[in-house]
Amino acid sequence: MSESREFEIAREFEVDATPEQVWEAFTSATGGWLWPTEPPEPRVGGAGPHGSEVLAWDPPHRYTNRVEDTGTARQSANQLDYTVEPRDDGQRAWVRYVHSGVFVEDWDNQYDGANRHTDFYLHTLRQYLTRFPGAAVVGFAAFDGPAAAGGPDALRVAERALGLTEDTAVGAGVRVTGPGGRALDAVVDYRDGYFLGLRTDSALIRFFGRNHWGHVVGMAVHDFAPDADSQRVGAAWQGWLDGVYSRP
Repeated sequence: MSESREFEIAREFEVDATPEQVWEAFTSATGGWLWPTEPPEPRVGGAGPHGSEVLAWDPPHRYTNRVEDTGTARQSANQLDYTVEPRDDGQRAWVRYVHSGVFVEDWDNQYDGANRHTDFYLHTLRQYLTRFPGAAVVGFAAFDGPAAAGGPDALRVAERALGLTEDTAVGAGVRVTGPGGRALDAVVDYRDGYFLGLRTDSALIRFFGRNHWGHVVGMAVHDFAPDADSQRVGAAWQGWLDGVYSRP
């Protein structure tokens, strides 16, 4: 029997970016850290992404959007609220992010997944703001692995394929094996058993261990190189991910 219940996930943090840079990331540069969306109409009552309505619009301080029907069976209402305040004479920003809504079924599992995803997404936001400030994402791709990427150890399988060991820590500089066996120099910017983040000189490469919540391991690549191509980036890494789980 399904049970509809409200949820709320809130985070606060400071970041070495101006309020204007944070505002841009939330409203028009979402592809740099989340996924590309259409910018909201800049007014209360305007259209927001994914069929939402803008409930608050006060740049660069407050932005809220809400949708009452997400179009999925597992969640109805969804609301995102962003509050940004200046720190250090506007050279830094304080941010409060609140994700709320209604999960229709499997509440505990959905909440755990959304809660942990929030930490990873907001970490990627901070990486974007501090490592690639103001950069346009030129190549973006997001995709899932095959059915075999749903096993309990699936994320660890991908980590081993990259060449990481269990002892590879956050902050470590690594040379990983990417598509076509190509060596990539990267920094491990996030790793917690559920997610893995790699940062190169021109890209943020994200691995999502959604196998923990009954799905499969997924990936997202945010490529800021001037010659990046979304289709080429996606095809290369999709082939790599599929290959990882086709091995005996």
